[in-house]
Amino acid sequence: MEIAVLKNSGEDTGRKVSLSDDIFAIEPNDHAIYLDVKQYLANQRQGTHKSKERAEISGSTRKIKKQKGTGTARAGSIKSPIFRGGGRVFGPKPRNYGFKLNKKLKALARKSALAYKAKDKNLMILEDFSFETPKTKDFANVLSSLSISDKKTLFVVSKEEKNVVISARNLQNTKVITADTLSTYDVLNADSLLISESSVEKIENLLK
Repeated sequence: MEIAVLKNSGEDTGRKVSLSDDIFAIEPNDHAIYLDVKQYLANQRQGTHKSKERAEISGSTRKIKKQKGTGTARAGSIKSPIFRGGGRVFGPKPRNYGFKLNKKLKALARKSALAYKAKDKNLMILEDFSFETPKTKDFANVLSSLSISDKKTLFVVSKEEKNVVISARNLQNTKVITADTLSTYDVLNADSLLISESSVEKIENLLK
């Protein structure tokens, strides 16, 4: 698969880059995508939720009423879950929601996500560029020249360009990441995927 390389001004450079069919033209595996996105979202959860059970509630341990003769059910503690202010039964405890996925399955999920973007023509290759000084307006002009300023955009670069990252971080619908941190969730969560020319080879080496 060949795709034209664009300048950051939106013009065609006249060059083309060859994308590996083993990555960008495979038959997408929806279940692999589902599992990888599920794991990503699970890993974002803090898991610090906690409620107090009856042993942790502050209160007296005296028997609150006599055992018999009240006409109501027996009760031995004010900390019982049936009373207001009592402990909670089987309440949430701190836990880790993460789970394991095989490396090959995660690679398949990323390939599938990239294949969807290529298939839907929502993928563009940009020649490498940088800014002399960080300026949000400069990056906004790049998006405008590519006619994607109103879309949620993911820009993948081969190495972290500090001025590019700073220029993009104030734009609400734009995210800049390096090729080695590419995730299935980020690819699918974006309407448009921009890949720098030098990061194509890096992505293909990571997903071989």
